Amino acid sequence: MIKTGIIGGAGYTAGELIRILLNHPKVELVFVNSTSNAGNKLTDVHGGLLGETDMSFTDQLPYNEIDVLFFCTAHGDTKKFLDVNKVPDHLKIIDLSTDYRHKAEGNKFIYGLPELNKEDIRKSSYIANPGCFATAIQLGLLPLAKAGLLNSEIHVNAITGSTGAGVKPSATSHFSWRENNISVYKAFEHQHLTEIRQSLVQLQKSFEKDINFIPVRGNFTRGIFVSSYTDYSGSLADAEKLYKEYYDDSPFVVVTESNIDMKQVVNTNKCVLHLEKHGSKLLILSCIDNLVKGASGQAVHNMNLIFGLEETEGLRLKASAF
Repeated sequence: MIKTGIIGGAGYTAGELIRILLNHPKVELVFVNSTSNAGNKLTDVHGGLLGETDMSFTDQLPYNEIDVLFFCTAHGDTKKFLDVNKVPDHLKIIDLSTDYRHKAEGNKFIYGLPELNKEDIRKSSYIANPGCFATAIQLGLLPLAKAGLLNSEIHVNAITGSTGAGVKPSATSHFSWRENNISVYKAFEHQHLTEIRQSLVQLQKSFEKDINFIPVRGNFTRGIFVSSYTDYSGSLADAEKLYKEYYDDSPFVVVTESNIDMKQVVNTNKCVLHLEKHGSKLLILSCIDNLVKGASGQAVHNMNLIFGLEETEGLRLKASAF
């Protein structure tokens, strides 16, 4: 059994991670650390786990009892923690924050997008889990970059559920504001653009065009739906062949000729993709669950790769029928 621990256990991504790990056949969840909730039951915070566990939060960090440590901390806090705390050399680390996603001298973390870096992830002990928007957008563009076909501007519109803003209430995540409402934020300058560009350049060194990204707050709780388009001179059949070949060994990515909707992915670790050709433009639709494929499910996928398990182990999560 792989023994796991979580730091920062009170947020939405932590709740999803706990749910997945508790039901993973090859995993034992040893502890969930939360200083503000120490002594409280996990179910006091994550009510959906009622009947699944009697565990309580702890303020202790028994490193020597685990094999892998997940960080579900606020952005900036993982780096602060690792700068002042010595963790055992044997311990694998999977960070769900933004702290180590960008390549820099001295950064030993591998960017944990399995559809891009699968073999490097298998050999790594330190994983920087991708952002949720970044995951959905990159999966829609990686095959074009791999083929060297991103030679003009990319236009992206993506709408996300309120859970993407985290568990702490704010003016734009409060139900009374979010319900029956949408709004744009961080247009053209969202923080995930850096990691998106980094991955595209990894596959296509010549890529230097603008990525025009318009993020939208949606009036639903979970999921991300992305519409991207760019110039493409080939046929739709050529594009579909390119995408299906690229994702041939990616168990969580589905390329479909039918139009897609978000209910196909909510509560699952899937990304579904649909392509359309409109004149000289290729339209790429992609959608994921921001808390699963965009965060905790992908983190467990990375764990499976590190420990040599089947990629889908513990992640055969089903979408709702309606």
